[in-house]
Amino acid sequence: MIPEAIDWRPGAQLEVLRLRARMLAGIRDFFSRRGVLEVTTPVISAAGATDPNLDSFRVSPPDLSGPHSYLQTSPEFPMKRLLAAGAGSIYQICPVFRWGEFGSRHNPEFTLIEWYRPQFGMDQMMIELIDLVASLLPADKFRGPAVRISYQDLFKTHLGIDPLSASGEDLQVCARDWGLGVVPGLETKDRDVWLDLLISHCIEPRLDHSVPTFVHGYPASQAALARLDPDNPRLAQRFELYLGGMELANGYHELADAEALAARFAADNATRRNRGLAPIPVDVRLLAAVSDGMPDCIGVALGFDRLVMLAADLESVDQAMAFSMRRA
Repeated sequence: MIPEAIDWRPGAQLEVLRLRARMLAGIRDFFSRRGVLEVTTPVISAAGATDPNLDSFRVSPPDLSGPHSYLQTSPEFPMKRLLAAGAGSIYQICPVFRWGEFGSRHNPEFTLIEWYRPQFGMDQMMIELIDLVASLLPADKFRGPAVRISYQDLFKTHLGIDPLSASGEDLQVCARDWGLGVVPGLETKDRDVWLDLLISHCIEPRLDHSVPTFVHGYPASQAALARLDPDNPRLAQRFELYLGGMELANGYHELADAEALAARFAADNATRRNRGLAPIPVDVRLLAAVSDGMPDCIGVALGFDRLVMLAADLESVDQAMAFSMRRA
């Protein structure tokens, strides 16, 4: 018997789905004209993301025998293996999966645009990112040129605190001063959790929504898989793009040292254990590929659904995709 009052309809209006299709075609045209190769890599992998701030979906065999596999949180690892194989400049548009990410700007399954440019510098990649975004959004959605500000200056300007030297206790006091109150489950010694909370809740809303803003020079503790700045090892060679009051993209000067990568994976898993999270199997194929030689490059991941939100003036990611998880 068919249940009554079931909302089977898509979350996005049909005109939004048509807009998505035009934007996807625009992305492919943009990269084709620049000689960037479109690639496809597996959604399921034997290894997952060790990043303690990401929760991978685990995939179990039907009879529950054998090891788990993982749905990709990003196509980063297999794309870097292609780079090491000599693929050159590459991009991918694909679904990615991150458990626990729900909200007006988050869905556990979303669409990512990720690309890598060998021999590009950070400035070149920022320019190309803005060129791509400008080609996809209506002209009235942002004013240029893009603003660039260091992570340290961002915190000093908006919160009056130095994120590189402040203690966990200092950051907690700052959060309370800015009205966040007590956050259950957060330990004051976990500085990066507090920094993320402050930037997302206290700084993002204060940025000019119509001006593209690049934040660069993230703390080394938030380097993920980016290189450290050789002139200041307290900083990572990483940037993020903010527009419309939200983070749109994340870029790195990619770390190409296999031993350093292995050490970061091990540190990630140690942090996961300290937080009571299960460790994640390390991608040994990636380490082997990087050890054999990965070109110097910059990589960027851009959230496509958020870009659709901006283009169509939508309030929720649920309105930017056919079926979010709550409708799937």
